[in-house]
Amino acid sequence: MKSGLRNQLAEKMAGEITLSDSPGHALKKWRMNFEIAPGVLSDRLAVSPSVISDYESGRRKSPGTAVVGKIVDTLLAIDEETGGKHIQKFSTMLFSNVEDDVIYDLHEYGNAVPLKDFADAINCTLLCGSDDQLIFGYTVVNSLNAIMQLSSDEFNRIYGWSTERALVFTNVSTGKSPMVAIRVTPFKPRCVVLQGIDAPDVHPIVAKMAERDRITVFCTSMDVDKIVSTLREKEW
Repeated sequence: MKSGLRNQLAEKMAGEITLSDSPGHALKKWRMNFEIAPGVLSDRLAVSPSVISDYESGRRKSPGTAVVGKIVDTLLAIDEETGGKHIQKFSTMLFSNVEDDVIYDLHEYGNAVPLKDFADAINCTLLCGSDDQLIFGYTVVNSLNAIMQLSSDEFNRIYGWSTERALVFTNVSTGKSPMVAIRVTPFKPRCVVLQGIDAPDVHPIVAKMAERDRITVFCTSMDVDKIVSTLREKEW
């Protein structure tokens, strides 16, 4: 990653932790986002694992800016040593003017993942289309915020590096709005997952629009946080 972008990402992370009403929670969020175990982070910082735990739980006074900067730099360094995939992911999200209340998670797969395996992992029900396909990533999107806040150009950025992905729209009411948003943009995803709705409650026009754009659509009632944690744990 170019040093300029790395520095910008470091500033974003450090600023969020330092200015947060709950710095420990923000610190834990970023550590988990980078999929780094507390023990690994504490080893690199040459501190006891309990120090990290105390910071994250709020039992220890919030670290100052110098300590936060060191922690952030260590998270980035560990990621760089393993290919920098999380740095790349968050640079895509953070430097595209898309707020983190719009995109909950974005991930690119190194190899193709069977769509059926992806759907089964988050307890999906097939609404229309074929699940005999492959995807190369996913994005978990706050449905209402994406539609209300993003311009058409910004909306296209939820695709990350590839449109051959699953877009998971959260807390939908009928499923109509996300499909309309996709319909009027030039890029189409391989798959859409409508979270928080059962198949019988999906608006009939959803399937019609999906079939026209050759998009496979699923529904799932799995909790959003569970979806994110489940997908992050999968080693595809």
